Amino acid sequence: MSVFASLVEQLADLLQPLFGLSAAAAAIVLFTALVRLLVHPLSRAAARGQKARARLQPRIAELRRRYGRDPEKLQRALLDLHTREKVSPLAGILPSLFQLPAFFLLFSLFSNTTIGGRPNELLGHELFTAPLGGRWADALGDGGPLGGAGLVYAGLFAVVVAVAAFSYRLTKRSMAANAAMTGAGAGGRGGSGSGSGSGSRGGAAEPAAVPGMGAVAKVMPFLSFFTLVTVAVVPLAAALYVVTSMAWGVVERAVLHR
Repeated sequence: MSVFASLVEQLADLLQPLFGLSAAAAAIVLFTALVRLLVHPLSRAAARGQKARARLQPRIAELRRRYGRDPEKLQRALLDLHTREKVSPLAGILPSLFQLPAFFLLFSLFSNTTIGGRPNELLGHELFTAPLGGRWADALGDGGPLGGAGLVYAGLFAVVVAVAAFSYRLTKRSMAANAAMTGAGAGGRGGSGSGSGSGSRGGAAEPAAVPGMGAVAKVMPFLSFFTLVTVAVVPLAAALYVVTSMAWGVVERAVLHR
């Protein structure tokens, strides 16, 4: 962790002429951008995988109609389909997994008063008037929500809400597109079935409902808003990482999924 602390300190020294006392905060933002650049190839792969999975939705719906009463056969059929199409269901989570070590390093770095037996000098750095090692509860106890540190957190919360609202729109749009694609594929097969004289059977062959998917679909667009809780409870340095990474990720998603 001392190596990581040295990296942050060196970045802060480089940015000192531009950002003054907030140089360490700027260094964390820059470090976050570097991490996001490193995982960008994974993000591009995840976007391609998501588009591929969207194209598979009609076929997945067909498999659920066919094997809806046999979960084991359904799982095998879904696995075979993803294998044949070379689509990994886990590709979408890889960018987040690869960022976890950086987040936990920052969290640990700004939660410890000593590093390698020496005082942690990074704890003396601030974002405006808010200590990077402090938390929202500390800001409320030192000046309240309208104090200097409280206003810093108010700004972070405002950024999170704005980015989460944009993410909400993207998620709703993506879910609507996937639902339309699934419905179009099912409608095409249903139409051919009714034309061959089996309209009643085609009409009855609705996709098997996946348990819990309705609740997941309702909650998913709002997940980004839970970042507010993370920002409130982790050290400010880690909160900066989370907010910067979140903003980068939403803009990246909007560009990659055009």
